[in-house]
Amino acid sequence: MADRPFIVLNMASTLDGKIGLPGKRPLKLSSEEDFARVHRLRAEAQAVVVGIETVLADDPKLTVKEEHVPDGSSPLRVVLDSAGRVPRGAAVLDGSTATLIVTAEDVSGTFPNAEALRCGTGEIDLLRLVGHLAERGVQRILVEGGGTVAWSFLRAGLVDRFHVYIAPWTMGDERAPSLLAGNRADSPGDMRRLRLREVTVLGEGLLVTYEPAQKGGGTEEGRGG
Repeated sequence: MADRPFIVLNMASTLDGKIGLPGKRPLKLSSEEDFARVHRLRAEAQAVVVGIETVLADDPKLTVKEEHVPDGSSPLRVVLDSAGRVPRGAAVLDGSTATLIVTAEDVSGTFPNAEALRCGTGEIDLLRLVGHLAERGVQRILVEGGGTVAWSFLRAGLVDRFHVYIAPWTMGDERAPSLLAGNRADSPGDMRRLRLREVTVLGEGLLVTYEPAQKGGGTEEGRGG
């Protein structure tokens, strides 16, 4: 897709690649330094994307906190929810900033304080969604997961930068949700190769940044990155 938005994927995990407790229970992994970095990423983006499982597990507000970014503006909140399961009391529906709930085309109904977009049959069509956001003037998208959403963007070749904050913890439980989830790679051809860009000590953890092994997609020119 030519001239699509620049897409940043940001996640936090344990040393063994887990992003939550068994049963998809939430787990705080980011240090205070990393929380501040995430809010700066949000302030730089015009849209922030999460999946329905993140909303159900963490109930995030997805806004920019002034304590981290004074005078920063919050991006459009985008929830990928193919079956329309967002609870009516979810924080993303509080009306504090614009929200877009993206469902499959056969899902009817509306959501309070939010716009609904029908996009894809059965599952959400990410290419169509990114095109829709581009038409709305979005130049930079921040994807915050969870694992299924992260893998879907990577698999579709829709990630230009991938930040992983690695917390100094291990879990060792195969039942816990992983950094990336979804359709597995059954052969090397199904895998996605990344190139290491930078490793930074951040608080007690490490911030590891990757880029696609092959350039393409969105551009950061003129976008402050």
